[in-house]
Amino acid sequence: MGLPGLQRLDHIGFTVPDLAAAGAWLTDVLGCEYMYKLGPFQADDSDWMTEHLNVHPRAVMEELHFYRLGGQAVFEVFQYSAPDQQGAVPKNSDIGGHHVALYVDDLDEAIAFLESKGVTILGAPTTSRSASEGQRWVYFLAPWGMQFELVSYPGGKAYDHHPELFD
Repeated sequence: MGLPGLQRLDHIGFTVPDLAAAGAWLTDVLGCEYMYKLGPFQADDSDWMTEHLNVHPRAVMEELHFYRLGGQAVFEVFQYSAPDQQGAVPKNSDIGGHHVALYVDDLDEAIAFLESKGVTILGAPTTSRSASEGQRWVYFLAPWGMQFELVSYPGGKAYDHHPELFD
């Protein structure tokens, strides 16, 4: 059944150490469209920040910017300051680890572009097997260490052609 009324993914939010630098990378490298900004937000006399956002009660959301990518996905990009802020970026193997996957038509062309921009690519492209056969992918890093992934499956995945073969 699932969540009543669910339509689609609305946005992906993440925190960066420097909004200006992140914004330049998101627009110049990924091709995002800057939309608008909000903030600052803080609650000096209550626990609102903890109750609503699960951050330190004296955390300050200095500013947040919204970006559109590929005409649909929206990134909500935060810059916080907080007394208990941690600077370590989680690995995929850490609890809360994550990555953002971006579909491209031509994986090799996209990798060459990222390399021309000095982006760190993690290893060589991987060719998927089993239900994902037909897909190639590779991870890359944003300047602040966040993991992104390029994926491409122009002919579809094995699952798309024969879902009955996979549980």
